[in-house]
Amino acid sequence: MPNLGEVVSVNISEEKGVPKKPVPSIDLEADGIAGDAHAGLWHRQVSLLARERIDEFTAKMGREVQHGEFAENITTRGLDLRHVAPLDHIHIGEVDLEVTQIGKVCHGDTCAIYREVGKCLMPEEGIFCRVRTGGRVQQGDDVRHLARRLTVHIVTLSDRATAGVYEDRSGPRAVELVESFFADKRWRLAIEGALIPDDADQLRDIIESARHQGPDIILTLGSTGVGPRDIAPDVIAASCDKLIPGITEHIRAKFGADKPAARLSRSVAGVIGTTQVYTLPGSVRAVQEYLGEILPTVEHILFMLHGIDMHEQAPVSSA
Repeated sequence: MPNLGEVVSVNISEEKGVPKKPVPSIDLEADGIAGDAHAGLWHRQVSLLARERIDEFTAKMGREVQHGEFAENITTRGLDLRHVAPLDHIHIGEVDLEVTQIGKVCHGDTCAIYREVGKCLMPEEGIFCRVRTGGRVQQGDDVRHLARRLTVHIVTLSDRATAGVYEDRSGPRAVELVESFFADKRWRLAIEGALIPDDADQLRDIIESARHQGPDIILTLGSTGVGPRDIAPDVIAASCDKLIPGITEHIRAKFGADKPAARLSRSVAGVIGTTQVYTLPGSVRAVQEYLGEILPTVEHILFMLHGIDMHEQAPVSSA
């Protein structure tokens, strides 16, 4: 998969909901592209669209599409934007763009090309970014994709599994569930696993190491009860910058309604820097139940931790 392409057009508009017009160059600043209607302190300052996808649209719809007609700021060629994931980076010369969103809801009747042909590419093919480092971009500039991995650390705590009394089945099951959840998404997973005893010092060492490495998600499995060796919630809660009590409260209430023992879990959820941390009970069944509730929230939390508010709307222009 090539990670290098070129800029074939740069385009701006002073109003929203209209095609953008090609210009010789654009200047990217902290709040987006100077003179463009979508500039502002939000997460969709700059949009990119591949010329290859535009050409496919032209062939299918029988209507020639010019650069900027889909309201993209930067039209590219040679770089397969379908492999770009959120939080990846796009470099164009000195300019550094961070990908914040893939696709968007079409404006429908307020979208010029949708009004004409009843279809738009941006909901599926548009790449939206915010400016991390500004500069000037023009036709012919190289475009480079820097991929980012979504890192997940899974730590099983069990004295007996560590001693070889029985095999750890919860860790492998957690890996399967995480992989399945992200299978149809663009994130590139990197999963690491560890098996340790119910030992507070060893868990603290792992958390301290993770604090420097900055994984996106840490899952601990086991050691969440009220026994003398159950230490995971205590270690994690003391390490977190913020706790997210609603997640585990919901899980205990949901599964404790039919299984009173499920209410005894002391599981916690929280964040350390930009890392999400969850302590799960150690049984395979509990891992499945907990991840069924946790995984649907992790992407939203990931965006929040990176300062991306997915509820934000386009800034209102001063015009």
